[in-house]
Amino acid sequence: MKKSTIWLLAIVMFTAFLVLLFLQVRYMKTSLDIRTQQFDEQVNRSLYSVMKELEKDQTLRYLEEDMIASENRYSQYNRPQISQSITSESSSTTIMHPDGSETRIELSRTQQSLQPQQQRESVFLSPNRGSSTISRTQYDMQQSLHKRYAYEKALMDEVILEIMSRASDEPIEKRVDFHNVEKYIRSQLAYNGLNVPFSFQIVDFNNKVVYSSSGFSTKQKNAIYTQILFPKDPPAKLNRLRVYFPTRSNYVYGELSFFIPSLIFTIILLITFIFTVVSLFRQKRLSEMKNDFINNMTHELKTPVSTISLASQMLKDESILKSPEVFKHVTGVIHDETKRLSFQVEKVLQMSLFDKQKATLKMKEIDANDLVVSVANTHVLKVEKLDGTLDIDLQAEESTIKVDEMHFTNVIFNILDNALKYRKKDVPPELMIRTRNEGNKIIISIEDNGIGMKKEDAKKVFDRFYRVPTGNRHDVKGFGLGLAYVKKIVTDMNGTIRADSELGKGTKFIISLPVITQK
Repeated sequence: MKKSTIWLLAIVMFTAFLVLLFLQVRYMKTSLDIRTQQFDEQVNRSLYSVMKELEKDQTLRYLEEDMIASENRYSQYNRPQISQSITSESSSTTIMHPDGSETRIELSRTQQSLQPQQQRESVFLSPNRGSSTISRTQYDMQQSLHKRYAYEKALMDEVILEIMSRASDEPIEKRVDFHNVEKYIRSQLAYNGLNVPFSFQIVDFNNKVVYSSSGFSTKQKNAIYTQILFPKDPPAKLNRLRVYFPTRSNYVYGELSFFIPSLIFTIILLITFIFTVVSLFRQKRLSEMKNDFINNMTHELKTPVSTISLASQMLKDESILKSPEVFKHVTGVIHDETKRLSFQVEKVLQMSLFDKQKATLKMKEIDANDLVVSVANTHVLKVEKLDGTLDIDLQAEESTIKVDEMHFTNVIFNILDNALKYRKKDVPPELMIRTRNEGNKIIISIEDNGIGMKKEDAKKVFDRFYRVPTGNRHDVKGFGLGLAYVKKIVTDMNGTIRADSELGKGTKFIISLPVITQK
């Protein structure tokens, strides 16, 4: 698959996931808005009904008080001689209009009581003289009922005027029973389908809290709802009911619990998609590396085979047998190329280690300082042949480690071989091997003064088949397996390895392994 195709597929899938995520979030937000609006409407409707109930309670209270105060007057009004002796009793109130004008209302019980008598002739017809006693009794009952109706109507008018003139001057604690308020709120919320806990406050027109139930809090501003009590009072004397719902958020978000699993699975799919795309790019890169590996391997294996074949043909020439020096040279070439071919085949076989989760290692306790000295003594001849130097600095006092001796020796050899392969031209190589302790670990560092590499290449140098780009230079051959083998062996021995390098200044490999403390 081409890189352009992978990129196109990644963009299309990523766009589809973003659109899906956007639609889910938008739908969730819309549902939250609807749920919030529904809650607000139910609460406001309930509080409005509570306000109406309190207004009814106030009207009923004033009616009861006025009826008790007027009980004696009603008894006098109901006597037969009321048409002959009527006392005049009046009440008045003044209403202030918003434009500043005043209206004075006067109510006279005498006039209200007399009005039915003045209209008596037009409403009820008097019976003729000499009519029956039954007709006379019926007429008296009608007059009595009409008088009572007129009185009740006058009483109601008086109550209304009294509410308008006097009620707003009374403190809110006298106008409202706080226990009834709580009862009304609970019943109205239940009627509107809200069975949620609440607490409330009543604030007077001076913004002073007159009553507050337990649990009221002002931290969540959006969970407090306000309702004006007795809205027909003068604007300067309006009292307020404030209701706090501590579980408002739980109620609003409660119906959206199914969105959370949906969102989680969407994110999981998105992560899986990203991982798949990254894996595709890695596989593409690995495929390219394998192609380079096959090309390099073909070249590396073909060269010694061609040399051996040529040398074998030379041995068939009888004239070579007569020259011992030429014969010795040809056989030496065959031996060297055979050894080189064997070494390259061994490198390829090391790939089998990467197909296993863990290599089969023969672990035993060895002294890291002794192993470093042994490898250095073997390698020093190669360094001196290039007019270089190989120094050792053994500072580690605790140096007993548990490793596979053969594989760990190969690890040190591979790093030293790379230091010589990637040396600077016309500059003698300088190698330094150090050991030191750091906590319960031993640190083995191998430093050179070679060509070095960029920091981004130093992070990838342990990947299989990876080779640091050198432009058009092909003077150093290899498969890109050496350092990958090094990292796998060190990791399987419970150690770590990293490369610190700077282009043009050299490279430093740092190996960390746990030490065995001597008891």
